[in-house]
Amino acid sequence: MPTPVIEVDHLRKAYGGTVAVDDVSLHVMPGEIFGILGRNGAGKTTTVEIVGGLRTPDAGEVRVLGLDPRHDARRLHERVGLQLQESELPGRLTVREALDLYASFYADPADPATLLADLGLTDRADTQYQKLSGGQKQRLSVALALVGNPEVAILDELTTGLDPHARRETWSVVEAVRARGVTIVLVTHLMEEAERLCDRIAIVDAGRVVATGTPAELAARASAEQVLRFRPSAPLPDGLLDGLPTVTSVTAADGAVEVRGADDVVQDVLVALHGLGVRARALRLEQGSLEDAFVSLTGRSSTDDTAAPLDTSRTSSRTSKSRRA
Repeated sequence: MPTPVIEVDHLRKAYGGTVAVDDVSLHVMPGEIFGILGRNGAGKTTTVEIVGGLRTPDAGEVRVLGLDPRHDARRLHERVGLQLQESELPGRLTVREALDLYASFYADPADPATLLADLGLTDRADTQYQKLSGGQKQRLSVALALVGNPEVAILDELTTGLDPHARRETWSVVEAVRARGVTIVLVTHLMEEAERLCDRIAIVDAGRVVATGTPAELAARASAEQVLRFRPSAPLPDGLLDGLPTVTSVTAADGAVEVRGADDVVQDVLVALHGLGVRARALRLEQGSLEDAFVSLTGRSSTDDTAAPLDTSRTSSRTSKSRRA
């Protein structure tokens, strides 16, 4: 097995009487997009700020590329790119000036012109930051995180506030970054984003990791039950489907049939219908989703901010690389 790029063991961080991170453990493997998924205030940002060396934990151990962020911060910043949730640049700074400035921070930076091309910003190189669209600002933020040729990129709430088109453009950028060989930690509260991009996900709730796995594995935990809906091409004999060993319930109404079951229920139902020469029209199969898993594991949806206090002690934007200009 390859050595994890990031190892977090029993991490804890509190601000006064508020515990933001409570016994968090997770491992990130080389080359993957690892998602940290949770609603606002769950402790996601505090966790990655500790991983990136911007905060000091109260307890626990963190290793990033074999380095301890508390003692090897300078060496770590040469190898880890950070795009934080609240990053801003001076309004009159152009895209090209920003990249040239950040490139000067590193001994062996990436070529700014290549980054501009890779991230679709070449035609905006001389545009002032204040005149960029939201999606363009996010792409520039990613470029600034990559200008040091990092081995790991931490992207925090990358698409928050973007319209659907800009969000999907940004997702394509993230996939292109991974194709460059960069390991990515993606912090998000968006289910669709996590399902689209992440190889594995840690679901975080109230400062704790409540589950880790691939999106499919987490969705499967939500419910082992499958729901099959269809309209039979001919009336079905009473008890035909109820008697199948994998079927748990059958409901018929207005010419439509809903069958619930597990394991091979779909195959069993279709075989039974085929034996009678009946076709399943308007066939739909529903299984557990990542959203279902999140609700099952946390007791609320990812957008419900009423059940726990928000983490109001996030790092000031002055500490992010995107504001050192």
